[in-house]
Amino acid sequence: MESVNIDANTRFRARQQVLLEHLSPSTHGAIPTSTSFSPSTCAAGDMAPYERTIDCMDDVVIVEAYRTPICKANRGGLKDTHPEDLLAPVLRAVVERTGTNPAEVGDIVVGSVLGPSSQRANQCRMAAFYAGFPETVPVRTVNRQCSSGLQAVADVAASIKAGFYDIGIGAGFESMTAAGSSGWEGSINPKVTTMQQVQDCLLPMGITSENVAERYNISREAQDQAAVLSHARAAAATANGTFNDEIIPIHTKLVDAKSGIEKPVVISKDDGIRAETTLANLAKLKAVFKQNGSTTAGNASQVSDGAGAVLLMRRDVAMRKNLPILGVFRSFVAVGVDPAVMGIGPAVAIPAAVKAAGLEIADIDLFEINEAFASQFTYSLQKLGLDHQKVNVNGGAIALGHPLGATGARCTATLLHEMKRRGKDCRFGVISMCIGTGMGAAAVFERGSSVDFLSNARPILHNNYLSRDAH
Repeated sequence: MESVNIDANTRFRARQQVLLEHLSPSTHGAIPTSTSFSPSTCAAGDMAPYERTIDCMDDVVIVEAYRTPICKANRGGLKDTHPEDLLAPVLRAVVERTGTNPAEVGDIVVGSVLGPSSQRANQCRMAAFYAGFPETVPVRTVNRQCSSGLQAVADVAASIKAGFYDIGIGAGFESMTAAGSSGWEGSINPKVTTMQQVQDCLLPMGITSENVAERYNISREAQDQAAVLSHARAAAATANGTFNDEIIPIHTKLVDAKSGIEKPVVISKDDGIRAETTLANLAKLKAVFKQNGSTTAGNASQVSDGAGAVLLMRRDVAMRKNLPILGVFRSFVAVGVDPAVMGIGPAVAIPAAVKAAGLEIADIDLFEINEAFASQFTYSLQKLGLDHQKVNVNGGAIALGHPLGATGARCTATLLHEMKRRGKDCRFGVISMCIGTGMGAAAVFERGSSVDFLSNARPILHNNYLSRDAH
């Protein structure tokens, strides 16, 4: 047969046509003579264990992701900022800076953990109005504890994939200042004493951290080392301006506690980072949750205020609008683990999410894993054998802070902007966190515009899933 110089997409469709011919009884064995074919892309799509050769137009992509500075609750730069005034600026930024018409947004889903749920729902709706969204754009909240911001992003991605709408925003916010010391509301069911797992759902998070350290032999020194590295990396990223692309400055006020005088300010940097942190000064801190324990104020995440927002849409919509693609949403998984050691969640969720994306851990170039506690963070890295040079390269929650509902959205912004900076050397990234009451969540993202032909295809050693005609 005369050779024809055709491009990779045509060859791909030609292979599809051959398979279709095999499946058609009336034309079995026929060999196509034309290079003009019109079969659709393989239905396996994103979940296929081989590399795609063309961008899928129904991919869910991230066009932009922003966050506020993360500030210390009660003492930091956002302590006098109302929760809705944390959320509104990032909602406004993702549409204004991309030129997206707010009226085209199909839904805004916001992760939030603390405070009365009905009040938070109202605040989210108010924030949307403050941000300039019309009354036609709906808003809802989601609460899966510390993964709420990531769950919001995943919910929007799923809705777009299902065809409910073409454009959506996944966001998260938390004013831990405003929430105060949220405790259990009402009485506790007396049946709690009849089941250990139920009792463990009520454990203070710090105790679960101590449980992880004891059960999996995570030393105090290892935890303190993780904290030192977190602060050092976050300080370096701040000094280098690394976070500038993802942070939306917040115009707000600070109120003097003694005089009550309000001072207008612009908060543009995270204020919980301690560049001077050393192993020596961390070693002086006492355990705060258990006598002779290892979890301290220095190797646990900070109580913080902050918000983040992620603009998602279908790929063909983004292309039609000529918008740059920051990332592609590839998979999301939530898992359950023993509530007594809830911090191990990432060690279970990450492999599941990576597998769901048709990848292996070795394929992942960058990780953002929430540092709820150094004990569980260190365990997760050890369990999965992760390279420290790939994980939290700009610091994590021990240095930056952990505004519960916002963390997933914050991590999304941090991960995708870092992947963009690294370019072709960084294709796949993972976000993960542990979840109170014993769960974990993880999501896989692909850097925008990074699809190349068969670059990570693997040889098929056993063709168990191919027909004999295909051997």
